[in-house]
Amino acid sequence: MSATPIEQFMQRVSAFLDRYEQILPREAVPVDWRSILAARWMAEGEGGWLRPLTVDLTTTMTDLVGVDRQKQLLEGNTHQFVEGLPANNALLWGARGTGKSSLVRALLAAYADSGMRLIEIDKADLVHLPAVVEAIKGLPWRFVLFCDDLAFEADDSAYKTLKTVLDGTVESTPDNLLLYATSNRRHLLPEQRSDNLGANMVDGELHPGEAIEEKVALSDRFGLWVSFYPFSQQHYLDVVKHWLGVLAARHGLEWSWSDALELEAIRWASARGNRNGRCAYQFARSWTGRALLQG
Repeated sequence: MSATPIEQFMQRVSAFLDRYEQILPREAVPVDWRSILAARWMAEGEGGWLRPLTVDLTTTMTDLVGVDRQKQLLEGNTHQFVEGLPANNALLWGARGTGKSSLVRALLAAYADSGMRLIEIDKADLVHLPAVVEAIKGLPWRFVLFCDDLAFEADDSAYKTLKTVLDGTVESTPDNLLLYATSNRRHLLPEQRSDNLGANMVDGELHPGEAIEEKVALSDRFGLWVSFYPFSQQHYLDVVKHWLGVLAARHGLEWSWSDALELEAIRWASARGNRNGRCAYQFARSWTGRALLQG
C-alpha cells in the first residue's frame, strides 16, 4: 500500500530534520583535564570544541637518539613554561622523520605530572585561536598548542592571516598557553631563486627584497627555532640499535648486533631512499616481528 501524500510529506520533513541536526553545532562538553592529557581542536563555524585524545606516552626523551641539542633547547623552554616562567613559542623545522613531532610528545610524557597538557590543531584552524584561548582561560594547567607540519604554498594567503593572528593574539594570550609548530621548511613557505632578485645595495649593505622579507616575517613570530638535520648512516644505525633493544626487551626477545643485521638495516633505508628516525623505527618493528614469528 503506497504512502499517502501527508505521510510522504512527513517522511521528507523527518529526513530534513535528521540532516539539519547533523550540521548543528555540537554542545561543548568540558574536557576533564585532570585525567585527559591531550585533546584536538575540532573547528566548527567560527569556533569549535575540544575532542579528548587517548595518548601513548611510551616514547620518552631517552628514545630520541642523536638529537641532544634539540632536546636540550626545547626541554629547557618547556620546563620554564610549566614552572610559570617566561618562555617562547617554538618552531621545530628540518628534515622529515627526524623526531620533531616525537620530541613534543615525549615532552608531554615528561611533564604531564607537572601540569603540561597538549592541544593539537590544524594549521587552517589557527585562526580560531581566540576560541581556543576562551576554552582554557583560567585553568590551572599549562597548555602547549601543537600544530604539526605547518607549511604554506606560494599562492596560499592563509599565512598572512596566521601572521596577523600570532601578532595580535598569541602575545596577549594567558601565560598558560604556548604554540609549538613543526615544519619541513625553515620559513614555512617555499623559497624561490627569483626572490633574491628584489635585493638591493644601500650604503654598501645588502637589503633583502620584499618577497624574502614577507616569507621570513611569519617564522620570526616564533621566539625559539629548533633545527633538525638529515641523519648520517651512523646516526641512523644508532637509532636502529636503540629501537631493536627497546622492542626486544618489550617482547622478551634475545638478540645481538651483527654485520648481517647492520647490512639489512642499511638496505632497508636504501630501498626507501630515506635515512631517518622514522625509517629506523619501522625497520626495528619489521625485524622484531619477523624474529618473533620465527620463534
